[in-house]
Amino acid sequence: MAHEDLKAHLEFFGELGVDGVRLEPDWRVRPGAAAAPADAPAPAQPAQVFRSAAGAVAAIREDLGDCTRCKLHGLGRRQIVFGVGNPDADLMFVGEAPGADEDIQGEPFVGRAGQLLTKIIEAIGLRREDVYIANVIKCRPPNNRNPEPDEVEQCEQFLFRQIDTIRPKVIVALGKFAAQSLLRTTDPITRLRGREYRYRDAILIPTYHPAYLLRTPSAKREVWEDMKRVRAILRGG
Repeated sequence: MAHEDLKAHLEFFGELGVDGVRLEPDWRVRPGAAAAPADAPAPAQPAQVFRSAAGAVAAIREDLGDCTRCKLHGLGRRQIVFGVGNPDADLMFVGEAPGADEDIQGEPFVGRAGQLLTKIIEAIGLRREDVYIANVIKCRPPNNRNPEPDEVEQCEQFLFRQIDTIRPKVIVALGKFAAQSLLRTTDPITRLRGREYRYRDAILIPTYHPAYLLRTPSAKREVWEDMKRVRAILRGG
């Protein structure tokens, strides 16, 4: 079945109120057919079919829950900072981890660095609500230290699911940690930025973190060059 036919098929079932499909072998066996052997593998769980990306993203948040998978839940975090924005966005920004302001408000990039990110987004003709913003990890590390490998290992699955659900055309990795985590590299951000990478069906563009720009305003020119490339890709260039 072609992709567009499958999409139309699923949308039709969605209109009927069907929110899942049955994959168990029993549902593919006609009455009177032989039963599966007793030692046969357990049937697969039903695959969920969501009527919108927003519903799928909400399901990821529900799966995350009041997460206690890593030690950060007991190290002073106030709340989980999941992500915010348009679940159908063509452009996604990925940062490192929530800071103090984000931990209080429950939304990524709302402090001074976040205000600068909003201006960067507006500079390429978009609004903050047009894009999706998330972090590699969802809880604030103590004293804003870098996330540790075991914390990333437990949390990054949710970021991957966000990316695969939103399916952006472009992902901008903000800063060294995000770029290194996504690209599985130890190369410095100075070597990574200025290049494009294929990543989970998107184009990934590393650039400097807005917090770095607050400390080093001279780097704004390089970020602007990166963002002009983002704009060109989004416009089909």
